[in-house]
Amino acid sequence: MHEILSSIESAVVALGPSPWLLLAVLVLSCIDGFFPPVPSESIVIAAAVLAVAGDMSAGYLVLLVLAAAVGAFLGDLIAYSIGSRVPVDRLRMLRGPRGQAVLTHTQRALAERGSTFILTGRFIPVGRVAVNMTAGALAFRLTRFLPLAGLASLLWAVYCAAMGIGAGHLLSESPLLAMALGVLSGVLAGLLLDRLIRWFQQPSQPAAVAHTPVCSRM
Repeated sequence: MHEILSSIESAVVALGPSPWLLLAVLVLSCIDGFFPPVPSESIVIAAAVLAVAGDMSAGYLVLLVLAAAVGAFLGDLIAYSIGSRVPVDRLRMLRGPRGQAVLTHTQRALAERGSTFILTGRFIPVGRVAVNMTAGALAFRLTRFLPLAGLASLLWAVYCAAMGIGAGHLLSESPLLAMALGVLSGVLAGLLLDRLIRWFQQPSQPAAVAHTPVCSRM
């Protein structure tokens, strides 16, 4: 699997700053919304570095952000649809002890603070899938989910692009090193965000979720 993902990253980087790169970013960001092994963060960061290294216009960078945001939004919507139709606790990626723990925490957090959790969950690779699938499984109102997922996707796209743009300007003479630095910065920032989100979202007292639909609590 690692070799396949590395091949995907190499193929995307080989496209260079072009319309095809924007399409690849959109597609991979979408797939990552319901299949977490796809490295969408690193792809968006690498694409931003390529855009800076290729002296692309600000308009191209805006299109890059929009492509990443639209792809992420579609992926999150697909995850929501899967959750509304398939028992999420039986999915292979969530059947293990860690996956079950993520689901339990997600169910509780959605019941207590659904809007905040959907917004912040987008920044956690596996967490975003669990959040959106669980939102669908617990009948979180679609009319509320759509604007939250859209805003979260846009913020995520801006965050990833900013990592790449910053690295690209910092190491403009070495695009490959800039990509490595951008991806590393994105990973570290993602881990830090994950820690902060978990810390802020720790419930003061354990809350029983039972099987009450989230839509009745929103």
